[in-house]
Amino acid sequence: MASSGLMKAIYVALFLLYIDAVISLSLVSSMVAFLHGRGGQPFEVRTDLTGSFFNLPGEPAHLLTDHGHTTNGAGGTGIVLVWFGGCLALWLEHRSRAKYGKSSPFYYLWALITVLSWLLTLTALIYTYVLTNMHSDQKIDLGLAESTSPKPYPRDSWTPEDWYTAVNDLSLVHSDDHDLLKRKLRLIRGWRYNLIPFMILGFVLMVLVILELLRFRRSKGRKTGQPFGKSYGAAVSKHESAHLVA
Repeated sequence: MASSGLMKAIYVALFLLYIDAVISLSLVSSMVAFLHGRGGQPFEVRTDLTGSFFNLPGEPAHLLTDHGHTTNGAGGTGIVLVWFGGCLALWLEHRSRAKYGKSSPFYYLWALITVLSWLLTLTALIYTYVLTNMHSDQKIDLGLAESTSPKPYPRDSWTPEDWYTAVNDLSLVHSDDHDLLKRKLRLIRGWRYNLIPFMILGFVLMVLVILELLRFRRSKGRKTGQPFGKSYGAAVSKHESAHLVA
């Protein structure tokens, strides 16, 4: 059975979503590696008043990471359930249409998965942007940081992006630390920005999958000469008529 234009568009959208999901996972993994590596180690900070310096712990006492876990979950779902599940669902769908003239049950399940995956991505997008914007205007109090060192900075809750932006705004003793933070902040902002095309691609794929499902079911109804949804009622009426005659 020849593929429809919608089916071809599904393949393209599915591949693009897979690529974007891989990018998302890679960027988030890079941030996690930084948090467990250099980002978790102290930064030497020069005080403005005396010119002395102290070690600022690499992470604050209250670091928010749930939005990163949500984004990671959305990326993993996009790769495992949507991409690999989609490849299997589309193969079974072509096979079922060619052999039995109907849709595969797995295609219905995959259509539901695309909806749930898009909702998860949308949740990650909203959660990440709201959380980041809520803490974006926070600054590190040098006096408090110095007095509590070497304990983690105790005031406020911070996203990784907001924390390392605030750290980079301080007068760090080593210029290499500024360069490192600028690079890592680009990556952290990258996975936040990437949620926008990720969400759009998920929405496009979801719509295409549902439209293709409806298109095939309507075309199937036309081929049988009955409006879609009437075949079952017609079959029941025919059975009852035959029973009454008997």
